[in-house]
Amino acid sequence: MSRMVIFEPAMCCDTGVCGPSVDQELLRLSTVLNNLRENGVLVERYNLTNNPQIFVDNRTIHSILNQEGVEALPVTMVDGEVVKKQAYPSNEEICQHLNLSTSYLQAKFNVIADDCGCNDGSCC
Repeated sequence: MSRMVIFEPAMCCDTGVCGPSVDQELLRLSTVLNNLRENGVLVERYNLTNNPQIFVDNRTIHSILNQEGVEALPVTMVDGEVVKKQAYPSNEEICQHLNLSTSYLQAKFNVIADDCGCNDGSCC
């Protein structure tokens, strides 16, 4: 299986999914990566705040940052090759680069909602 690594800009926490207003793209990515992990697929993820040394140690990332600055982040690499810069990979791109079926993006568990009478998607 291919190895995917995502190098992210500085964030307040490992996932960036925190604070009063959550970035929907980071939420999507975290959900996808959690579902992949539940299905036995690990995608490495590093952000500049928590893992600065890996940005120095990886020659490709170090070079990108020196030439393009942090505006190039996020950078996604697959098997050591850059496959995307300045944006996170889509769900389809993740599956394509890892040679996976989209079924890997599905959680392995089913959430059963209680019937509380809320039909509009909110819960009591």
